[in-house]
Amino acid sequence: MNAIEIAAPGGPEVLRLVQRPDPVPAAGELLIAVKAAGINRPDVLQRKGAYPPPPGASDLPGLEMAGVVQGGSEADLAAAGLKIGDRVCALVAGGGYAELCVAPAGQCLPIPAGVSDIEAAALPETFFTVWQNVFHIAKLKAGETLLVQGGSSGIGTTAITLAKAIGATVIVTAGSDDKVAACVKLGADHGINYRTQDFVAEVQRITGGKGADVVLDMVAGDYIGREIECMATDGRLALIAVQGGTKSAIDAGLVLRKRIAIVGSTLRPRSVDYKTVLAQELRATVWPLIEAGRVRPVIHSTFPAAQAAQAHALMESSSHVGKIVLSW
Repeated sequence: MNAIEIAAPGGPEVLRLVQRPDPVPAAGELLIAVKAAGINRPDVLQRKGAYPPPPGASDLPGLEMAGVVQGGSEADLAAAGLKIGDRVCALVAGGGYAELCVAPAGQCLPIPAGVSDIEAAALPETFFTVWQNVFHIAKLKAGETLLVQGGSSGIGTTAITLAKAIGATVIVTAGSDDKVAACVKLGADHGINYRTQDFVAEVQRITGGKGADVVLDMVAGDYIGREIECMATDGRLALIAVQGGTKSAIDAGLVLRKRIAIVGSTLRPRSVDYKTVLAQELRATVWPLIEAGRVRPVIHSTFPAAQAAQAHALMESSSHVGKIVLSW
């Protein structure tokens, strides 16, 4: 098969098109003929040598893909409610940047009706991540306010559409007026340009001093202390990345007085059983919203797989709104 491998840790230019042996599905896995694969920030970190794959995972990058079921035991297919030839998208721990990929059967989901392969490839990583952190852990409810840091990212645009679909108010931050406008167009109720505005003051103003009930944070660093300042009583802060650094200074007294819950989570190393539960929740709760047209992945750009380096360069430029996808 053709695949995109990381020749050595480095810039986008280290991604190269190679031939690899076809993978063989183990017990509990399905073989997928890949049509498209989503690009995510962890792929960039892995390329730089800062985010190694978990033990036993493919060394090839790629945490999500969409394609056609090509192999797997009858028992595994039956357990997943799938058959050979079905169109699926899947969350994987690696190996998505290839023409063939093996995926745990429980992490394979049928592509929602009316969704293209390109759109489907943009679903698993961001939808699993947002569902896990915003809904499964932080338990955002209708009528509550969600603050999304980095609203124009793939995670951010997914959080906007899902939170609005369940009836929450959404505030986002973004790094330019154009990105703020794009987020509002996608459904965010309020947008804050973090380069020109103080998001703490703006959240307090927008909420009339109540604060945000849930914060989805991929920045960390000094953002955590500032987020606590603009959170509501009984607020929940879901930390999913540390792009702004790992060290934070917080007012512990404010955490106590507001009864703030701070939770951190990484998805890639979690067990197949855990991810299977998330997949089942998505299929039951979110997939009908997608098929009804109420939720849709936001695609910024598509590149042929051989141009993975250019796609990674775009990801690192942070000039995109939504997802970047590779196609075979």
